[in-house]
Amino acid sequence: MGNVILIFICLMLGVVLQKIKVFPKNGHVTLNQFVIYISLPALSLYFIPKVVMRSELLFPLCTSWIGFILAYVFFTLLGRWLGWSKKLIGCLILTGGLGNTAFIGFPVVEALFGKQGLKTAIVLDQAGTFVVMATLGILVATTHSASLKDSGASVILKRVFTFPPFIAFLIAATMNVSGFDFTEDIQEVIMNICRTTAPVALVAVGMQLKIDRKSKYWNSLYIGLFFKLILMPAIIFTLYKVILGGKGLETNVSLIEASMGPMVTAAVLASAYGLKPKLAGMMIGVGIPVSFITLDFWYWLILNY
Repeated sequence: MGNVILIFICLMLGVVLQKIKVFPKNGHVTLNQFVIYISLPALSLYFIPKVVMRSELLFPLCTSWIGFILAYVFFTLLGRWLGWSKKLIGCLILTGGLGNTAFIGFPVVEALFGKQGLKTAIVLDQAGTFVVMATLGILVATTHSASLKDSGASVILKRVFTFPPFIAFLIAATMNVSGFDFTEDIQEVIMNICRTTAPVALVAVGMQLKIDRKSKYWNSLYIGLFFKLILMPAIIFTLYKVILGGKGLETNVSLIEASMGPMVTAAVLASAYGLKPKLAGMMIGVGIPVSFITLDFWYWLILNY
């Protein structure tokens, strides 16, 4: 429960800082950059070298990749039909396609399935969600924020391969394959940096969070949360349980993680690339509380199917 409490405290701190104007007007930009350039690379360097692949983890490993690809197809086709801008489509792909499988997911999974479930959730998050964010997520952010003159393949690839979290991911993946990891002292330092990710990212989101009843983004928010909290879990459930006949802990943890609210760092990534920051903040600020309601339904369905 500590992580859940911290989420709401940090979001509220960000809202308070927004109101009392202690920070510079665009102070959230600096916090976003801190997360992107320091916290996220640290996460890669700490966790990815430790990931151990096993055949029974196929469902957890595939969950985030399937979800993100579904989001890309869904929001791209819908956006073209409704005449949405590239930035709006990119924002919803990121925040609708990536779930909060760590900061919310870990305590929820541990509460529902115990320590064994938590081990599966860590693999799903680090080898799934985080890798998707560091690869496909960065690619989507880059392509959907680029102007026509900056949308050439060489320009986009340069942006992706010079992006610090992606560089850190490549280094960490190489470490994993080679069996190398840092010494315990260095790992402790990196872990301390990792711990800054959630509070700094959440304060940054809170500083941008404005729940305006007259906002032009409400319809987009409804669609984004419908996909993230209802449609995506329904598709994953149908695929894993009905079609593939999945059973057991790995399948159940995968389904619960697929039901999580939007990923905080996905909203930070969208904001850093100018992909409708206000909508990204609303997806987090509204989506996370609502997800606690929809999670109850999905857990009931998993237990009773």
